Amino acid sequence: MRVAGADRPGADAQAVVALGGGHGLHASLSALRLLVDDLTVDQLTAIVTVADNGGSSGRLRREFGVLPPGDLRMALAALCGADRWDDTWAQVLQHRFAGEGEMRGHNLGNLLIVGLWEQLGDHVEALDWVGRLLGAKGRVLPMALVPMDIVAEVSGLVPDDPEARLEISGQVEVATTDGRIESIQLVPDNPPAAPDAVKAICDAEWVFLGPGSWFTSVLPHLMVRALREALVATSAKIVVVLNLGEQPGETTGFGPAEHLSVLLEHAPDLRIHTVLVDSSLDGLDDLSRVAEKCGAQVEVADVAVGDGTPRHDPERLAAAYARVIGAG
Repeated sequence: MRVAGADRPGADAQAVVALGGGHGLHASLSALRLLVDDLTVDQLTAIVTVADNGGSSGRLRREFGVLPPGDLRMALAALCGADRWDDTWAQVLQHRFAGEGEMRGHNLGNLLIVGLWEQLGDHVEALDWVGRLLGAKGRVLPMALVPMDIVAEVSGLVPDDPEARLEISGQVEVATTDGRIESIQLVPDNPPAAPDAVKAICDAEWVFLGPGSWFTSVLPHLMVRALREALVATSAKIVVVLNLGEQPGETTGFGPAEHLSVLLEHAPDLRIHTVLVDSSLDGLDDLSRVAEKCGAQVEVADVAVGDGTPRHDPERLAAAYARVIGAG
């Protein structure tokens, strides 16, 4: 498929890294995969948050002591090829069991990934094997080699003292809190980063951060010391891709400027090249003022599906990515 905005394919193909987790990273990778097909991107690496403690991933994590596989699985599915073989295997990877027994809610791809981890004894090698099975147009890596928990300081939970801060632990618990998240940290506080993930950032020409659950999928990458140091040191141009709206329980009341501001509070030394935001959002003037302070340019584009739901359209997002990369 030819992506509008990818004007100079082939010779100018770029090495790209995308960081995040969950549905946001899935959307970003679905867009970037189109640019691989279009030869705008020649090397694509996904670096995925591994802090999930809910659902099938949480159950497997607790039972086997492994990384939560769910976000890694979703990233692999997003990178699958477009022919019938690859698409069929992607659907198999995403299959979730129904019924009333112990398998209810488990995802077949999660089980496959955990099985390969046990067989091979290597998280990264196993993910590479799944990628080959799917015909993935890129590589998927965990951001760290041990499972971790997100711990947040949250205000607004004490009725008599709205400024009082409580500590909440766990990705699900943080994502669904009724309070206001003030800051996050990881436990352990310096998890070992996947060496291949650090190298991918250092070798990249572009790094895309977001969209996704801001405090539980996007910001955790900046809490892993080796990843953060690589993001600060890399010569790659960093693009922050903003969400299409607030996420109840995690970023209630946040507009585009608040999303960027809280990212800069957690990583004030990060050099941002471009902030990509959907044209339908309010507060773009405020966003421009925040972006100007950190030296970033703002790219406004129509990237939503257009049906009123806060979902990115892969083809529109791909076109916006191609314009950003093409403008350099």
